[in-house]
Amino acid sequence: VQLQASGGGLVQAGESLTLSCTASGHTLDYYAMSWFRQAPGKEREWVSCIRTSDESTFYSVPLKGRFTISRDSATNEVYLQMNSLRLEDTAVYYCAARPWPADAPVDHRLIISPGAYDYWGQGTLVTVSS
Repeated sequence: VQLQASGGGLVQAGESLTLSCTASGHTLDYYAMSWFRQAPGKEREWVSCIRTSDESTFYSVPLKGRFTISRDSATNEVYLQMNSLRLEDTAVYYCAARPWPADAPVDHRLIISPGAYDYWGQGTLVTVSS
């Protein structure tokens, strides 16, 4: 699986931005697809996840309500819609994937852990200015 993140850029606080993650090499029918972000000098932080087998979604509590994850199965893409962006949202955003069989339970530790993901995109920079 190859992942390519795109859509980052420079926006002003309060504006919106949508990131895209395009997958190739494999259809993502039974995967966890997550977005992580890493701000300068900080650890990589989990943002959101979509379980492709049933489209269930999971969010970092502080970001829920401003960010929305979605998927287009026809194009093998995952999106992250980010609204009301804040200065502290400035970071490199990464998409990541790992297999998640339909009969496997929800394990939040695996959802949020970067080490649980097998495939990573190259990252796209989001800069929020005042």
